[in-house]
Amino acid sequence: MAPVTPTPRDCLPTDVDNAILVGRVWREAPSAGPSVVALRGGELIDLGAYAPTMSDLLDADDPARIAAEAPGESLGPVEDWLAHASTQPPATEHLLAPVDLAAVKAAGVTFATSLLERVIEEQAGGDPARADSVRHQLQASIGSDLSKITPGSDAAATLKRTLIENGHWSQYLEVGIGPDAEIFTKCQPMASVGFGATVGVHPDSVWNNPEPEIVLAADARGNVRGATLGNDVNLRDFEGRSALLLSKAKDNNGSSAIGPFLRLFDEQFTLDDVRTAQVNLTIEGRDDGFRLEDRSDMTKISRDPLDLIEQTAGANHQFPDGFVLFLGTLFSPSTDRDQAGAGFTHHPDDQVTIHTPRLGALVNRVSHSNAIPPWNFGIRALYHHLAQRGYAPVGGPTAT
Repeated sequence: MAPVTPTPRDCLPTDVDNAILVGRVWREAPSAGPSVVALRGGELIDLGAYAPTMSDLLDADDPARIAAEAPGESLGPVEDWLAHASTQPPATEHLLAPVDLAAVKAAGVTFATSLLERVIEEQAGGDPARADSVRHQLQASIGSDLSKITPGSDAAATLKRTLIENGHWSQYLEVGIGPDAEIFTKCQPMASVGFGATVGVHPDSVWNNPEPEIVLAADARGNVRGATLGNDVNLRDFEGRSALLLSKAKDNNGSSAIGPFLRLFDEQFTLDDVRTAQVNLTIEGRDDGFRLEDRSDMTKISRDPLDLIEQTAGANHQFPDGFVLFLGTLFSPSTDRDQAGAGFTHHPDDQVTIHTPRLGALVNRVSHSNAIPPWNFGIRALYHHLAQRGYAPVGGPTAT
């Protein structure tokens, strides 16, 4: 059975008329390259003359005003762009990830369930056939609900001592219930793909999964400006073999998907909406009719999103072009797909849909990272493009 692609309307927030949505698109003219856009009256408006980059827009004093009022060329109905992005191959002009110069960071093991799955990967040595037995052993050994443990608390320290004494301590438990969060670099700036793109899984991986997450966007001062959806594509076998393989497990061509749009915070949508969001995941296989549905409940996150932001940026670590932060996921699929006890892994051409009502839906297909278009439009290409379009350099109109 072929996957059912959500309609373009389903990929927008349910309250789209009250949402301030900004994003990026690839245009072929007047110069081939990306443009920052806002959704206004059902159409995408090119904001390039006022916000040459998304980092410029988020650093402006009032990004919402620019999104709502800045004059710009209409690029047509948003539903046409969403429809074109879901075609295969995608249309020449298409949606991009709503982030450009910002660093792409991610928080790991921020939910108790995913924490246990990371420990399982480690103790199974990346072998999916051992996952089920290790899972049962750990649950019997730990014997407590880790979701009730506040990271860095006295109770967490007591549990740590007990686990060390029993020989069950793990580096993942350290960042899961210890005082310091795991914050890592997901990919390079400009490397994330957007709505409708094909995400990449390393061809040597036999145990991998999507990670549906909410992604916060912060300006150069570390102020959170809005939120979007992300897929932190993960190789469970690589990371399970060694945590030092995290970069190979997490950062491959097309392994970071973000979109479809960034929703700016305002009176209608705040960080509290992120804290209470339900992030739904659907995986549909084209070759075997496989279907999996699950969700992440953000109320079960171990660390508050602002705590994660503050552990990412501050006096010890600055981001002059801003940053986006994947907040982590509750979802670590253990549903068997290919053989009993081996859990879930992707097949080529799977369709992954990540959805939450206030942010819309991020839809991507899956392939191998060496079989999808290579990433070749980086920061130098962006600045050549901006110069060709005659846009002001960074620090121009948006800084006032």
